[in-house]
Amino acid sequence: MTKPAVTPVDERQQYFQQLMAVADGSRNCVWLAQIIASWQVGKGVLPDALAMTETRFRSLLAQRFSGYPLAETAQTGRQLDFSRMLEKQDLEQYLRQFADTENPDAEILITLIVAACLGSDHLWQDLGLWSRQHLSDLLQHNFPRLAAANSNDMKWKKFLYKQLCEAEGIYVCRAPSCEVCLDYPQCFAAED
Repeated sequence: MTKPAVTPVDERQQYFQQLMAVADGSRNCVWLAQIIASWQVGKGVLPDALAMTETRFRSLLAQRFSGYPLAETAQTGRQLDFSRMLEKQDLEQYLRQFADTENPDAEILITLIVAACLGSDHLWQDLGLWSRQHLSDLLQHNFPRLAAANSNDMKWKKFLYKQLCEAEGIYVCRAPSCEVCLDYPQCFAAED
């Protein structure tokens, strides 16, 4: 009798469990473990080294998941074209305004979120998180004022860009408020 094939979801769960077995116990380690495990099986859009320098990526692993045996060949071969993202620097600066200044992971999370904004799926999927609720929890913990501002539960990527545009004085919505906009069902519909 042959063993059943390991699916990417099973493999991702195995990587997640291995990461959590050596995690430092910080609140962010759960979300980071999800992101890394998803990245290892090709889920999400994050490129090699999760859009960080190789040194910074290895430092993250050493700090949060000491002893995790990430294979040298664990590269996606995926590169992000930040030339398509003219607002990259603005988005980074915008997120920094809301980052918990006491949080040592803030810059790493900003890097991950900005890179994931280049994807075409929901932000939680492009990051490699396992649900929208995990993204909401991550943002609530690391960017509490920003998370609180999304009081109508708008989809996160749309919300970030709407906030960024409003901060720049750019109003591209066709209605004076979300509640009366024709696109309301697309912005606020379920993501799962």
